[in-house]
Amino acid sequence: MRNLILSAVLAGASLLGMGAVQADDIEAGKQYVELSSPVPVSVPGKIEVVELFWYGCPHCYQFEPTLNPWTEKLPEDVNFVRIPAMFGGLWNVHGQLFITLESMKVEHQVHKAVFDAIHKDGKKLATPEEMAEFLATQGVDKDAFLKAYNSFAVKGQMEKAKKLAMAYQITGVPTLVVNGKYRFDISSSGGPEQTLKVAEHLIEKERAAK
Repeated sequence: MRNLILSAVLAGASLLGMGAVQADDIEAGKQYVELSSPVPVSVPGKIEVVELFWYGCPHCYQFEPTLNPWTEKLPEDVNFVRIPAMFGGLWNVHGQLFITLESMKVEHQVHKAVFDAIHKDGKKLATPEEMAEFLATQGVDKDAFLKAYNSFAVKGQMEKAKKLAMAYQITGVPTLVVNGKYRFDISSSGGPEQTLKVAEHLIEKERAAK
């Protein structure tokens, strides 16, 4: 938890504005870490960009307006994936929420609303019942949500997400991983916009290596 708190403090400092990163200055050990054991991607043949996040993380919430327009413009050979980080307690509860929404194919419809509910409206969304009540206001069927939330399939996806986070060796969020090889965050990159510049640099690096 100490590392998570430190990560949040560093990310907060970055959000206040650190030096912009230039493409020529991007290198392993500075803006990103190259994983010693690459993690397989979910869609073979595509360059994968993973965001590990938590609905309760204020820095993840602040990153959304920068990240979302970027993901919508990614080329066909790039696959963007969100994975909830689960370090226990409410992290796991919110991770189960996200995976349930994905399994119901309504995540894109309500993702922003969930973030807003927590960070603007002060909702905790700490129980399945509270989640279901809120999601009903967003057009998601309560009974269908509760059934999916407690399903074997969702529990299985949670275990998969936990194993991926361990393989990526993350200690805080938001964290990005490109093609299962390169890990970086807002702190190491120097801010939200710079984080995406690092991502673009590594996407090009992987594309050139094909």
